[in-house]
Formats: sequence, C-alpha cells, structure tokens
Amino acid sequence: MCGITGALFFEDREPSHTLLKRMTDVIIHRGPNDVGYWTENRIGLGFRRLSIIDLKEGHQPMCNEDESVWIVFNGEIYNYKYLRNMLVEKGHQFKTHCDTEVIVHLYEELGEDCVKHLRGMFGFVIWDRKRKQLFGARDHFGIKPFYYHHDPKQFLFGSEIKSILAANDNQRTIHTESLLNYLTFQYVPEPDTMFKGISKLPPAHYVKVTYDGHMSVHRYWDPTFEPEQRPFDEYVERIREALNDSVIHHMQSDVERGCFLSSGIDSTAIATHMRRIEPIRTFSVGFEGPNNETGIAKQTADALDTEHYAKIISRDDFFAALPKAIWHQDEPVADPSAIALWHVAELARKHVTVVLSGEGADELFGGYRIYREPLAVAPLTRLPVALQRVLHALARLLPAGTKGRSYVMRGTTPLEERFLGNAKIFSEEMKAELVRIDAEMLRSYRNPLQVAKGFYEKTRHLDPVTRMQYIDMNLWLPGDILMKADKMTMAHSLELRVPFLDVDVFEVARKIPMQYRVAEGTTKYIFRKAMEGIIPDFILNRPKLGFPVPIREWMKGPQGELIVEQIAGSGIEDYINMDTVRTMLARHRSGKADHSRHLWTVYVFALWHMTYMEELPKNNMVGAI
Repeated sequence: MCGITGALFFEDREPSHTLLKRMTDVIIHRGPNDVGYWTENRIGLGFRRLSIIDLKEGHQPMCNEDESVWIVFNGEIYNYKYLRNMLVEKGHQFKTHCDTEVIVHLYEELGEDCVKHLRGMFGFVIWDRKRKQLFGARDHFGIKPFYYHHDPKQFLFGSEIKSILAANDNQRTIHTESLLNYLTFQYVPEPDTMFKGISKLPPAHYVKVTYDGHMSVHRYWDPTFEPEQRPFDEYVERIREALNDSVIHHMQSDVERGCFLSSGIDSTAIATHMRRIEPIRTFSVGFEGPNNETGIAKQTADALDTEHYAKIISRDDFFAALPKAIWHQDEPVADPSAIALWHVAELARKHVTVVLSGEGADELFGGYRIYREPLAVAPLTRLPVALQRVLHALARLLPAGTKGRSYVMRGTTPLEERFLGNAKIFSEEMKAELVRIDAEMLRSYRNPLQVAKGFYEKTRHLDPVTRMQYIDMNLWLPGDILMKADKMTMAHSLELRVPFLDVDVFEVARKIPMQYRVAEGTTKYIFRKAMEGIIPDFILNRPKLGFPVPIREWMKGPQGELIVEQIAGSGIEDYINMDTVRTMLARHRSGKADHSRHLWTVYVFALWHMTYMEELPKNNMVGAI
C-alpha cells in the first residue's frame, strides 16, 4: 500500500525532483517507510511506500531488466505468485519477490490487457519508453483511488488530489456541476471531482497518454449481474468456497494483520475466516448512547477468541477529528460514518499495519434495506401507468406526513427517478432554494438522474432489485464506501483490504437470482444462510446498523448553532443561501422536519471549502494525526 504521483510534460523538459518531492511529501501518510523518484525527458514518477510485502526489495519506481518499462504502483495483487510462475515459464526474469514487478512483466507480455488478469486492488502508472506512452489503471471496484489533470501542456496524476494541487495550485477552482451533484449524492460521482480540471479515473478503467498529449480512457470490465436459476444449496456452497479463498489470499503480507469488527454479519464473516487461519486482533468503535455497538462486537470477539480492542467516541472526539478527516478526504464526502472509520483506523494502527474489513457485501448480495422497496411497492407498480399518474398526483396534494402518502408517492414514481443510490440528500426543488447559482445552470447541468441514466439503460432487462445493486456498484460503492475507507485508513498509514470485493467472489454473486438475495422479509438472505454454522448464531439475523452517528440529536442542541455559525464563516456565501440554512436548522430544532443530513452535507462542504479554497493544503496536517 503506497502513494503514487507523477507528471508527463508534452514538451522537451524534465520534471524536477523538487516538483516530485512536493507531490510526494504531501502524501507521506500513505507511505512513511520509503520514498523514490525517477525522471527523464518529459516524464517523472514519484512514490511513497508503506512496506507490506517483500520488505527489503520493494523499492519504487521499479523497472524491467532493460529499463524500458517503469512503474509506480499502489495496492496489492493477490494472485501475484501464480502470475509470477506463469511469467517465469515464459522466460521473464525477476529481481524481486514483490507483486509490483509482476505487473511490469505482465504488461510486457500482454500490454494493456494485463489489467484483466490482476486479482486485487490497484492504482498504477507505467511509462513505456519504447512506445513513449503512459499507461495508468484503476482496479475493478475502485478500491484504490486515481486522480489526474490533463491540459495541453501536461498530464499530472496521483493517489490523492493533494499531489496535483502541490504541482499546480491553479487547479483550486470549484466545479459547479460537481457541487450540485454532491448536494444530492453526498459525494461527487465519477469521473468528476469538486475541483474543476481534476478528474477521477473510474473503477475498471485505464488511461493512455501519448508523448504528444493525446489521452484516451477505456473500460476493461463491468460489474454486470446475470442471474442464473440454480439450486439454492449450490449457491450457498459457492459463496462459502469463494469467500474462504478470498480471505486466504487477502491475508498475504509480511506484517501484522487484524480485522475491523462491528455488530454485523459482514465483518464477523471476515473475522471468523481469518481466525480459522491464525490468532487475530479485532477493532471496533461506537458512540456514546443507546446505539453503541461495541458491546455486541465484544461478544462476537469473545465467541471468536480474538484479541479485541474497542473505543467509545464522544461528541468532542468526533468533532475534534473532523478537520483532519476533511483534509485527508481531498473532496467533501458527507457520510458521518467516515469519522467513525477515522477513529477505528487510528485505534487499529497502534497494533497492526493491515486490516481486513467487510465493505462490499451489501452491494454484492443485496444487503441494504432499501432493496426491499421494489417488493413492498409491487402492488402499485403493477397498476396501469395512467392510474399510477393519477394516484401520484392525488398523493402530492396530501399534507406531508399523512399516513400512506410516502408509500403511494414512491410506488408511483419510476425506479429510475426514485433511486439514485443509498443517499439522496437534496432534491432539485430544495437545491433551487439553497444554492446561489444561475437558474439556467440548475436547469441544464448533468443532474443526478442523468448521471444514473446510463447505468439504468444497461439494466433494462433485469429486475428492480438487481438494477439498484448495479447503480450502487457504480456510484455509491466507489463514491462513498470505498473513498472514505481508503482515505480514513491511509490517513493513519493503515492498509485496508476488502475480501468481498474480489473478482472471484463477484463472479459467484453476480449469478445469484434476486429471490435468493431478498427473501423472507430480510436482505442478503442467501449470504446469511451461507454463514450458518460458520459465524455465531446471535449475529446471523441482526439488522444492519453500520456506524449510527447521532447527528440528529447533536443538531438539536448547541452544536447545531455552532455548525451554522461555522458554515456562515466558511466563505461559501457565493454558493449557499444562509437564510435557507438557518431556516432548516430552526425547523429541525422545532421538530417540524429532520434536516440533520441536509445541514451536515452543507457543513462538510463548508469545512472542505475552508480547508481547500481558503487555505493551501499542507502536509503539516499529518503531524496532527
């Protein structure tokens, strides 16, 4: 696990070591163990290393025997030993035993198709000296980040936006369309970022940039679902085999390993499989109050016989970490559970360098409660379209909060319009009241429905639940879940691995029929059945809680006033109408509406603006970790 960065110039000048040092110093948290640079005319590669595998020989940038191919690589390749043996048989000569060199030789053998054979998480850049071409790629699910800036003079890239800003501070301009989409999604959907001129390479894509500046982006894999009707027990056995194999592969390292452990089935399944292999340490956090999950996590740890560590997060702890977390995120992600991840990563790093975690199980096996909605509203969706429109119009006339109004509204709204992923914060109507942006921009920008449209068009032949999962695989998973997981763990120089997000596990999950996923009033039904007899019984059917952050109650107290004061002083008055913000707080405190998530989304944007628009991002924030 590391941080990569670099520059390709489209004229005859060599990137300086001073430039590369600025770009790598700002991401020292991603790789405190080693630093490396390589430059020649037009191209420069920079690298920060967190040593995990082949501790002595893994220095980067790395090259092949004749130095015609150079690489900087962030991530882990879990099938690298198999690939190495295959390449040795083909005559390739290796100098090290690390997975980085495997990618170099695989690229020599297969060119850009090398990415299709990698099992793992990765963001890497290869400079091909013979072809005078840069080749960069991001893993299948988007576990590892990859940012870039491209203009007529240069191509800049990095594991974090901070590196690009360190090279070219002129990029500190807000992308208005990204702000509008952020207010709905609570993150900026790919390939955009909150910065104008800086993009994210989407998951399962690679980019090629030629010596003279031509850039092209290509998709090499698609997480499509193709359900097949097979016996239930056959899928149960396939899930067990695939997950067990994935955990074994994800435990490869030359450093201490542990596991995040909540009160749910996903992390418990990972911890159980790890514990079968070796003694492990587990880590959990919870918040003060009735929804504290650490008690259940401790009960699970005792049942598994792990060395367990836990922390209770107070309100002061939560808000003290917030500015540092915002800096590490690069762009605003208004998911309060990111701060819980910050704290559990901080706790784990005191004991281990690698942790496994349960991200991705809900997207693969249908675990979110919202996935039950298509079955619940089926009586309405089966009605003639004309009748649905009449019912929808009548329901709109009813006062908000009227019993049955929400059900009718949802059931008579097409899936493509009502589901954009697991978060839908501001509606277009609410945005019109909140933002100080030209009305024509609000009417013409690529809005959330258009962002999701292409994914819905690809899944017209599938059932509604599966279509929702595909939306989440492409939007929610990389934009929220994996983004916060990477940034909050790497902030503490901790490598996080996610065994559910493995191409072999997905190959099983993509074939499972919908009626096996959502059944008997519960989600992830077949996965729960697959874990029977493997994980403790008291965990099997517990409802999903995640990290329940009590911001709703915090907003009602003095903290709400403080948050609005900070929003007002953040410099976002050109974008946000403060009268609307104050009205939301008043309605929330009076109990007339729950605006906690709306206020939080604006607040995170305000803190991000203070950090990245009002001040230069500085790596001295790392000292506060």
